[in-house]
Amino acid sequence: MKSDGLCTILVSVSYEWLTMLDLKRLALLRELRLRGTIAAVADSLSYSPSSVSQQLAALEVEAGVPLLVKSGRRVRLTAEAELLVEHTHALLERMELLESELAASGQAASGTVRLAVFQSAALGIVPYALTLLAAEHPALRVEITQREPESALAAVWAREFDLVIAEQYPGHAAPRIAELDREALCTDVIRLGAAASTVGSLSDARDLAWVMEPRGTASRHWAEQTCRVAGFEPDVRFETADLQAHIRLVESGHAVALLPDLVWGGREPSIRTVDLPGMPRREVFTSARRSGSASATIAACRDVLARAVESLNLDGGAYPG
Repeated sequence: MKSDGLCTILVSVSYEWLTMLDLKRLALLRELRLRGTIAAVADSLSYSPSSVSQQLAALEVEAGVPLLVKSGRRVRLTAEAELLVEHTHALLERMELLESELAASGQAASGTVRLAVFQSAALGIVPYALTLLAAEHPALRVEITQREPESALAAVWAREFDLVIAEQYPGHAAPRIAELDREALCTDVIRLGAAASTVGSLSDARDLAWVMEPRGTASRHWAEQTCRVAGFEPDVRFETADLQAHIRLVESGHAVALLPDLVWGGREPSIRTVDLPGMPRREVFTSARRSGSASATIAACRDVLARAVESLNLDGGAYPG
């Protein structure tokens, strides 16, 4: 009898603890931990800074402990706030897991999926995938943002996106985040693009101008290393993340470039392409939070992305020069 009474008290205390803390406010505190400033949180969520501050102040009252300490023009989280953030991660995961399992119980895909994608995937995969989604899942809205894979994976973990199409270059490992899954989508051959008919190998491009992606990206590091292994330092005169600009510079004869097949979207290249030794490929994959990967919306997106890839010429065969 005493044991039953103790259980009742514990359940009551646990329930009161759950109801005294607002999950949306806890999520704001988590966002502050991730983004660093109240202004950044407000900007990312389309709130006003004063609204964010008011919600965090209300959370502090609910928690009954100080959560923020002023540090110059910024604020920092107290130890109690860090503890709340740690538990908020788990709470949000459990809520998303519950929602995804409910949504996977035979229901049609609906709602909104926020998809992050790098440019060549946006050019080569996304258009046909959207056509399939519109025909098969008209109630599903997909919002697409171009984002470099290195930052997009972290943004999926931070719940800025629901799904990402990411890449991994030969000899490079994309970031591994325990809370994210990973499903292979395709491999993608990388070739040398050049306008001059005299360029028949990578070594033939040693004295030519190059266009490459910005420093710090995996694609740039891989491209430079590939040239160095071939015995020369590339003369990089053009730097841009826009692969359409790469193609135009090659077409006009002002530069050479290393381009993935995916950029052509299954069409014949508009420039001469030259195979590289060993036919190097990058890996293209999707990642989602494990807690939400079972949802009908994520499953529908991954299904159409896989079928869109099947329609492309990514078998590694040589394009005509």
